[in-house]
Amino acid sequence: MSDAPILVTGGAGFIGSTLVRHLLANSGTDRVVVVDALTYAGHLASLASVRSSPRFFFEQGDVANAAQMEAIFRRHRPRAVFHLAAESHVDRSIDGPAAFVHTNVVGTFTMLEQAQRHWSALPHDGEARQTFRFVHVSTDEVFGALESSGSFVAGSAYRPTSPYAASKAASDHFARAWKHTYGLPVVVTTCSNNYGPYQFPEKLIPLAIRKAHAGDAIPVYGRGNQVRDWLHVDDHVAALVAAWRCGEPGATYLFGGRTERTNLQVVETICDLLDERLPGDAPRRALIAHVADRPGHDFRYANDATAAEQALGWRPLIDFTSGLRATVEWFLSHESWCEEVQGATYQGQRLGLGVAA
Repeated sequence: MSDAPILVTGGAGFIGSTLVRHLLANSGTDRVVVVDALTYAGHLASLASVRSSPRFFFEQGDVANAAQMEAIFRRHRPRAVFHLAAESHVDRSIDGPAAFVHTNVVGTFTMLEQAQRHWSALPHDGEARQTFRFVHVSTDEVFGALESSGSFVAGSAYRPTSPYAASKAASDHFARAWKHTYGLPVVVTTCSNNYGPYQFPEKLIPLAIRKAHAGDAIPVYGRGNQVRDWLHVDDHVAALVAAWRCGEPGATYLFGGRTERTNLQVVETICDLLDERLPGDAPRRALIAHVADRPGHDFRYANDATAAEQALGWRPLIDFTSGLRATVEWFLSHESWCEEVQGATYQGQRLGLGVAA
């Protein structure tokens, strides 16, 4: 069983593909099986650098399809599961919440069921059973909004306010229930806002980069005073690996970058970086356009990662200033990737107005 692969659901998405590239670059001999439905946000283009590796395997499938997932578990018999497959954009959850229930709730339930069957069939006194882990990847949005001070901790109450956050909260509860009731060695992780290469261009940072580069209006919701803590995706996947290797089954680990910025501050910094890199006739801050706010927009999120840092020996290494500069450079030099993944389905249009539209 020691040569059994690591299974990564959602492995063709933003965080998932970063994790897959990290595992194949740093684990030496581990084989990695990617399971992804290849919806609008999952693309094999994000795995182009590793697809030729003899240690890489791809299975197209829907995590909510029990028959597909059962076949994948039987075929590969993984020694660990990183469950990242999820619908993740709040705006899209406002416009179409059913997809979020399907993938995030039913999909997580299905994965837990199949992982439980697989784990239960392993020899009770064997190393494979003792070391198996199901790493369930969640979001700080399950805790709802913070005021101007304070941070989330592992014991914070759940108060999800968007359909996305509610679906992820439900999936967290299922994951913990499978640990408590069935003994499945589940580790839950919760992260703050991620940024970095390969992020689908509907999210704030890549959308602002592309709009600013094109000279288009850059939408900022409301006054732009919503506060988020930013964590580089490379730091996040290092934390996920630490949670897999060192995490205690049943524990919850919160990851954050200790980098709080308002949305307006983030967009202004992106404009300044582009002005520095590609000077134009006028400062790009003039492109910022304040638009109608998202319905139910949470004011502030912030994770206290102290406990995770102490327990796992992990801490974020990439400061926001250099990380954002490198992210801007990446998107400027990967126009073809952006065009390929956006296709005809998304061209920077406003999402998330729901019934207000």
